[in-house]
Amino acid sequence: MNEVTIAAVSKALPPFCRNTHDIIPFVEMWLSGQDERFRRKVVKIFEGAGVDKRYGIMDIDEVFNATSFEDRNNIYVREMKKLGTQVLQNALAKSEWEADSLDFIITVSCTGIMIPSLDAYIINELNLRQDIVRLPVTEMGCAAGVSGLIYASNFLKSNPGKRAAIIAVESPTATFQLNDFSMANMVSAAIFGDGAACVLLSSEETCKGPKIVGEEMYHFKDATHMMGFDLTNTGLKMILDPEVPNVIAEHFPDIVHPFLARHGSKIEKVDHLIFHPGGKKIVQTVEELFGKLGKQIDDTRSVLLEYGNMSSCTVLYVLERFLDRPISAGEQGLILSFGPGFSAQRVLIEW
Repeated sequence: MNEVTIAAVSKALPPFCRNTHDIIPFVEMWLSGQDERFRRKVVKIFEGAGVDKRYGIMDIDEVFNATSFEDRNNIYVREMKKLGTQVLQNALAKSEWEADSLDFIITVSCTGIMIPSLDAYIINELNLRQDIVRLPVTEMGCAAGVSGLIYASNFLKSNPGKRAAIIAVESPTATFQLNDFSMANMVSAAIFGDGAACVLLSSEETCKGPKIVGEEMYHFKDATHMMGFDLTNTGLKMILDPEVPNVIAEHFPDIVHPFLARHGSKIEKVDHLIFHPGGKKIVQTVEELFGKLGKQIDDTRSVLLEYGNMSSCTVLYVLERFLDRPISAGEQGLILSFGPGFSAQRVLIEW
């Protein structure tokens, strides 16, 4: 089998940005017809979400104005094309690769609908090769960025001397439901933001960067109700079970330890935890579990604070931080994310 190397990770941000304390007045206006106790509870959720700032494809006035599913999805399509193209260009510049050197392109997004998928537009915009292999990943939610790493790794292991790009572009803002006053909608509004990330991987012998040691998926049985979207007349309506952190904690030993053992490692050998910041409660749950093992997830918390949860992109923002700092040869990193299904995706890397 060929070795697979992570060559570069980059990000791109939408044009609009707001601090949480600037968003709260809009939230209070939106909830003005609701019970006062409920309004106070929602404001506390925003204040305690562990998110200081977030970016968006729409200005905040547009977010809180009633528009149709069609209008919001049109904005999603327009902005995803821009962000997807920009983030791939950023990654190509970082790695000093030419656009037409890519053999495999994976595009990841679950927060809107576009057919043809994003990759088709990027191929035209950046003049990628006509024989490039395409894979759009559309229904794996927050776990899909790591799913893309797994698919690309498997492709490259079987094909020496090849290059792959994973492009994750998400706009949870486009799924915000003005007429949904459920706790799932409140929590998702408090934690989510928009963004884009790109990872370049290679099976070339000369490529520098951390190697992928192993990758696996873990499926929670009978847990399809825990996370996802309902497709409604007003758009994609968030499903978010409050039991998610508890279920993760319950399965945690089975998710982490056997996976590491199968790839000749153990938690004591893992130097860097590259964990998806799903939300404050999930971060606290995993932090406590890893803390007992003598590990920390400071970068995960920082990304949540600075950008919010951008669904599939977010763990790749965490990964970028590690790729951009000097790390000694032989050190290992564990990439971990959770998403609809319910599932956990894991990748072990080594510098």
